[in-house]
Amino acid sequence: MKLHFLRYFVVLAEELHFGRAANKLAITQPPLSSAIKSLEEELEVQLLIRDSKHVELTQAGTAFLDEARQILEQVARASNVAKIVARGMRGRLEIGVTGSLVYREVPAIVKQFNAEMPGVDVVLREMSSADQLNELLRGQIHAGFVNASTVPPQLVSLPMGEDEFVLCLPEDHPKAQGDAVDLIQLADERFVMFSRDVAPANHDNVIAIFSRAGIHPKTAHAARQWLTIIAMVANGLGVSLVPRTLARSRVHGVKFMRISGEQVLSPAMLVWNPAYYLPTVRSFIECSERILTRK
Repeated sequence: MKLHFLRYFVVLAEELHFGRAANKLAITQPPLSSAIKSLEEELEVQLLIRDSKHVELTQAGTAFLDEARQILEQVARASNVAKIVARGMRGRLEIGVTGSLVYREVPAIVKQFNAEMPGVDVVLREMSSADQLNELLRGQIHAGFVNASTVPPQLVSLPMGEDEFVLCLPEDHPKAQGDAVDLIQLADERFVMFSRDVAPANHDNVIAIFSRAGIHPKTAHAARQWLTIIAMVANGLGVSLVPRTLARSRVHGVKFMRISGEQVLSPAMLVWNPAYYLPTVRSFIECSERILTRK
């Protein structure tokens, strides 16, 4: 069955006039009449009653009209899907993210991208910064939100908004008063540290803070997730330095306090591999850049 015969029939069924239908289809009446006759012969039913004065649908024609419209709509949808896929605007994006960055711009970026590209499924995978960089190099994820200030030369990055390290203390700690604490006052405390193999940039920044304050921290515990660190602090297992945005986690039993006279940024960036730069990845980067530059 020829699709253009279906289109001819639908237009004629709506106009119920060969002249008007032919004009709407930008053809002459003879090929329109011939197409309808061929369609009826193929179906072995009469679709239209026509004479020199009027055209009307038979009962079979009315039923066929509904089906023909659905077929044409489905063909149009299939055509659109094919075009979307050809442009790379449909599919699945695997995006890495560290636990702390879920409390920053990442949710807003994903929500905006979902609104702009509903045909693309974004799957967030919580991973360490080191694991993300390794998987980006191998093309196993499409992009990643990492805690880092530098990336391997094969990768490209977009800086995220600034965040800073703050102190995380048990809420009943003697120093958990006011808004800021001099780090030297905590020289004898036991610190819960972030494992260096998970995010070297975070670990090294924290060590740099201690070094400038003249402190050699006593490491009580090492953790691989920021929320694990905060939970340890809440349970009295030590104190820690964490990114300020983790205050949004609303973990009970801790207080976040600024370090007196000290502001050390917690670096973060969106990273991707140009060797695997699909159209969907480009769209995700562009959406991210719009969100990040608003900050």
